[in-house]
Amino acid sequence: MSGNIHVIVPGMNFRLLQGADKLSEYTFNTGGAKHRFCSVCGVKSFYVPRSNQDGYAVTWRCLDYWQDFDVTINRFDGQNWEANAGALAHKSKAPAP
Repeated sequence: MSGNIHVIVPGMNFRLLQGADKLSEYTFNTGGAKHRFCSVCGVKSFYVPRSNQDGYAVTWRCLDYWQDFDVTINRFDGQNWEANAGALAHKSKAPAP
């Protein structure tokens, strides 16, 4: 368990500004999630979650000015991931224009 607090965003709304050349990737279990981390410092700032292959899960505290936003943290039962993952699918969908 990582205790990661992350925000799931649509892929089209994510842009990595720098450091792509320093990223390493690991997968486990089904290999569906693509966990990326900095090969220099080890921080996992974002990844492609298995539940949302069309988006990114961005680690909240890696965002600029994260402390300036009010957020509601929704707990997720990762121990029963298969039964609960469907509730996350809508989070990586871009809003209709």
